[in-house]
Amino acid sequence: MLSDLWRHWAVHGPWSRIVWPASTLYCALAVVRQRLYKAGLRSVHVLPVPVIVVGNVTVGGTGKTPFVLWLCARLAAAGLRPGIVLRGYKGHNRGVLRVGADHDPAWAGDEAVLLARHAMGPVIASRDRVAGARALIAAGCDVIVADDGLQHYRLGRHVEIGILDGVRRFGNGQCLPGGPLREPRSRWERLDFRVTQGDAAPGEWSMRLAGDRAYAVGGHAERALADLRRVHAVAGIGHPERFFQSLEKQGLEVVSHPFPDHHRYTAKDLRFATDDPVVMTEKDAVKCERLGRPGLWYVPVQAVVDEELSRRILTHLGRCAGSA
Repeated sequence: MLSDLWRHWAVHGPWSRIVWPASTLYCALAVVRQRLYKAGLRSVHVLPVPVIVVGNVTVGGTGKTPFVLWLCARLAAAGLRPGIVLRGYKGHNRGVLRVGADHDPAWAGDEAVLLARHAMGPVIASRDRVAGARALIAAGCDVIVADDGLQHYRLGRHVEIGILDGVRRFGNGQCLPGGPLREPRSRWERLDFRVTQGDAAPGEWSMRLAGDRAYAVGGHAERALADLRRVHAVAGIGHPERFFQSLEKQGLEVVSHPFPDHHRYTAKDLRFATDDPVVMTEKDAVKCERLGRPGLWYVPVQAVVDEELSRRILTHLGRCAGSA
């Protein structure tokens, strides 16, 4: 499980020392790959509209999906027509799929369905991000937001935004498999904008996730989260402990049940010893609707970010358009 790996990745322990040669090789290959694209030895597809890439330099959950929704809402408020392209991780789709709110998460991917339910514009799931982005342009979009596309260098980009977990940050600073980094630590410093969920370092923008209402999974009931009092909390996300802690801060007594990221739930997964309500993230909820089980609640969250960041992103986009 990813949360178990993070316990090793947080320190320079026996595991990181054993696999240090593999981590060093992984970092070196990541650098070589990026330089091949930069030197023109691998094709970079530059599209006729601005592309904003939002991604991570580490593995694990950082709050990227709520940030993408926040960003698209600001782009739309500025008069632009944003569209989102993403791989549709864990989905079975192999083509270019325009995702709808009612798509099966097993086909489109859980994050893609969640985005389609809230995004200000179309959402395309495609393993070929370039083809997906072109489909968005054909649908009338004039700015593309590539979700989790930081390492997908085939797709040219005008703005790079990184999202980081403010608690875990870079762990032990090693690349996979000895640490959590997808690319060397220096990659973070070269991004156009750096957003941290939680306490931010100098040069970073702080983001928090806000949500204090619970909604019935597959239904229309709504209630204050604090009214649930004692709950079973399930989370199949990159950092489930953060979700459990957020519930505790609302005054709930929490029995936590972490699952692997993008876990595909069965009815058996949600059977517990007591009849207390079961609370989950919205990303989990889109996969549990089909179970038809009563007593399931989800907590939608919204990203809260300094509005100055959206103004600076728009200014950056304007400069890119001017230079083009």
